[in-house]
Amino acid sequence: MQINADLHIHSRFSSGVSDSMTLEALSLHSKKKGIQLLGTGDCLNPKWLSEIKGMEKVDEGTFELNGMRFVLSTEVEDTHRVHHVLIFPSASAVEDMYERLKFRSNNIDEDGRPHIFMEGWDIAEIARDVGALIGPAHAFTPWTSMYKAHDSLKECYGDMADHISFLELGLSADSDYGDRISELHRLTFLTNSDAHSPYPFRLAREFNRFEMDDATFEELRLAILRQKGRRAVLNVGMPPEEGKYNETACSSCYQHFSLEEAKGHRWKCPFCGGRIKKGVKDRVNELADLSEPRHPEHRPPYIRLIPLAEIISMAFGTSSPMTKKVQREWESLIGRFGNEVNVLVDAPLDEVKRAASPEVGDAVERFRTGRIHLIPGGGGQYGRIALDEPEERKDGQKTIFDF
Repeated sequence: MQINADLHIHSRFSSGVSDSMTLEALSLHSKKKGIQLLGTGDCLNPKWLSEIKGMEKVDEGTFELNGMRFVLSTEVEDTHRVHHVLIFPSASAVEDMYERLKFRSNNIDEDGRPHIFMEGWDIAEIARDVGALIGPAHAFTPWTSMYKAHDSLKECYGDMADHISFLELGLSADSDYGDRISELHRLTFLTNSDAHSPYPFRLAREFNRFEMDDATFEELRLAILRQKGRRAVLNVGMPPEEGKYNETACSSCYQHFSLEEAKGHRWKCPFCGGRIKKGVKDRVNELADLSEPRHPEHRPPYIRLIPLAEIISMAFGTSSPMTKKVQREWESLIGRFGNEVNVLVDAPLDEVKRAASPEVGDAVERFRTGRIHLIPGGGGQYGRIALDEPEERKDGQKTIFDF
């Protein structure tokens, strides 16, 4: 069977996260998105873990609420501010790791995304000891990623590099980016949302589709390791250009620069004096040992997905995906097709067009047929998206850049 999974999110116990990130809300919104398996996020936080353990236990590493399956996951930051995703086989494994880390952290009890004063290889060794899977989070982003602080998997994880089984691409990269780097070819690529709110344009904006026998930790472990016929069959993510860090740009005024220009300005914006941040595209070009991506046989297709609420919002020309008009149309389509993935990926297009308002039906068709164009994001600002070809755009038509 095929399982859609978003394995990296956060709870309300992480800084900068919506108070609406509760297990109840996550279980309900995930079903509407078309997700069957969700990472809990933040499971090293004792308060959040206590809530997780209050759900129905399917097995030692899998929990269920309102028909949604959860696996134990978290994100931690190491001494170099590199972020790592961990997925655990049981609550006891989480508690074991907590005991080993708590004396090396100053905020593990307060923040769902704790800072650990340890090297990446030390954290990976403990993860191995407790039976957890570990890999780099949003591996290319210019703030808190493996390739921000290091030039290779080995440099980050040392002798534990062979234990790393997956890499999270992040919102500003896709499989084409990752597979220009030969050392990554053996890894399973993950596409996760890193959601900070449960709303439909954030939760599962990126997700993975796995071939598994059941939505459980053990089946997920086998799929990530590509064992016994379990495997990833699809990565679904935003177009890399929509990501906030795709191109090199100023983090204050968002002016874009070539890598040579940024170096010439010594990474200081000549327009506002702000700090220029190296984009994912330029960082990949620095690291790549291949001029074109070379996908290994096990690499699944990558589908570029824009959240349905954003597509509806652009079709209506409204100011936000959360307006009542957008939400009414979204709820109507979800009621007809069951979940968002069906609307955008799986349901026959002619059926979607019949069920949607004319402008939304046209917008979904343009999205599905690739008739969109993007102006890349950078410096912390999301990219601009339009569903019309450039010559077809009308004056005043909005994109998500306007929201």
